[in-house]
Amino acid sequence: MSLRDKIGQMVICGFHGTSMDGDLRRLIADYKIGGVIYFARNVESPAQVARLTAELQDTAAKSGTPPLWISIDQEGGMVARITEGVALMPGGMAIAAAGSEEDAYLAAFASGRELAAMGINLNYAPVLDVNNNPDNPVIGVRSFGESPEKVARFGERTLRGFQDAGVAATAKHFPGHGDTDVDSHLDLPTVPHDRKRMEEVELKPFREAVRAGVDAIMSAHIYFPALESGKLPVTLSKAALTGLLREELGFEGIITTDCMEMNAIAEHFGTVEASVMAVEAGADLVLVSHRLDRQLGAIGAIEHAVVDGRLSEERIDQSVRRLLAMKLRRGVLGAGKPPESLPGGLAPQDEQGIAAALPPVKNEAGAGLPGMEDPAAGSPGAPDLSLLGNAEHREIARRISERSVTLVRHGLPMLPLGGERTLVVTIAPGAVTQADESVAAGPGLGSALQRHGLDCREIVVPPAEVTGRLDSLVREAESGGYGHLVVGTYNAQFDAAQISLVKSLIALGKPLAVAALRNPYDLLAFPEVQVYTGAYESRPLAMDSLAKALLGLIPFRGRLPVSLGGLHPAGWGIEL
Repeated sequence: MSLRDKIGQMVICGFHGTSMDGDLRRLIADYKIGGVIYFARNVESPAQVARLTAELQDTAAKSGTPPLWISIDQEGGMVARITEGVALMPGGMAIAAAGSEEDAYLAAFASGRELAAMGINLNYAPVLDVNNNPDNPVIGVRSFGESPEKVARFGERTLRGFQDAGVAATAKHFPGHGDTDVDSHLDLPTVPHDRKRMEEVELKPFREAVRAGVDAIMSAHIYFPALESGKLPVTLSKAALTGLLREELGFEGIITTDCMEMNAIAEHFGTVEASVMAVEAGADLVLVSHRLDRQLGAIGAIEHAVVDGRLSEERIDQSVRRLLAMKLRRGVLGAGKPPESLPGGLAPQDEQGIAAALPPVKNEAGAGLPGMEDPAAGSPGAPDLSLLGNAEHREIARRISERSVTLVRHGLPMLPLGGERTLVVTIAPGAVTQADESVAAGPGLGSALQRHGLDCREIVVPPAEVTGRLDSLVREAESGGYGHLVVGTYNAQFDAAQISLVKSLIALGKPLAVAALRNPYDLLAFPEVQVYTGAYESRPLAMDSLAKALLGLIPFRGRLPVSLGGLHPAGWGIEL
């Protein structure tokens, strides 16, 4: 491989549209990029994704580019790029609230099988951030909770599930994005804790992930003074990536950056220059998700850094060999026509040696994966889209979702619902962070309650319209002949308008239940609420599970993964 070819392998690029265009073809054929990242903007349907993946891999094969990483953020819950035509699993906090580590494994294994069927081979999950800060604007329900031990256990089961399904897993965001009140998409957060506290909290899940053999770890764009004397985020810190992660924790897999176009990087250091700094720090993969000029700029800057002596070619070779070995491990190098020799100077006999040194991809029962050949044996089997959304996978998702619904307060005798006409005000979901990318607003909680027999009227209100409609909503609640009121909030803790709405409805004196449809921390904004439940997400499945619990069709069995003040510690939940 030429120097340009090797550097290309260290870059993953995003693109716009649902088909390949000339720019993307150029990145693959001429710049030999290591892979692509899919967002919702690239997705129409699972079948379209499978076709697009096949076209991308065919372009790579015909141009002599090693088979690509096809990557995605498919965490489950509120952060998922493919939501239709698949069995969308609950997110991390819902899985933790349901309480079964085995279900965490099964959810990831089922999701991984479906990703693999579409040709996706690298998932940016699980989230191993310990969310112990109620004011965290970007992690929240993506985390398994506030307990480092619980995050470590559920994270380990999740990463094993993905990897047993043949999809590379990525633990993120090292060394921990849970205790921040700033979104790194928007600015550079600082976590001021000393090293002792980091060992006890933030680092614990990542240490366990390394021990469990996680394929990749994603760096956080966060400044930790305990790790770095200069004000550099972890992504650009050699002390953090090489010193701590590689040398101290002993991680031998792939270090990938978070997107280098996030404001924490782009506005403080510049995407192009920071890409060189990330490689200097020890990153193997540089993720540039959006703009072609920055993608080409990053590749060119890394090449110039080698030519000018700032980076050694051996440093590049270390990453490329690591990346190729991982592609071999996950069957990616079998995705196209077998080359006569492996890229990077590896001869065919070296391929056999690497394959022997890496464990084959098997599930926990020791059997080969359904719908796939053993990646160590050659090319993967033909994609089997019948796996997508099958009854077995949907049942896993349903079971977890129903077990996750948590009753936090039951201070009024209004549950189960059913004896009174009910007004249901649902705050529509939306993309509250760039990590969400987009969230479609569908039928609300009231629609689910109606399907299961409740006499109710539903009003769905986008968050931006709550202020303008506040008076009319209160008048309707007061004079519309309703015996019960239900409000589904969506990150109300960050929204003064939603807080005003709930407090105004409380003042009417009618029995009121509040259901948190994302972060459970909403209770802290209106502690006087007497009936309070948490569903952790507002996907259709979660709405259905919550409706069943509110109507008494299934029991409340969830337990809080996070504390909601002194009266409601982590582990709290009322069974009803």
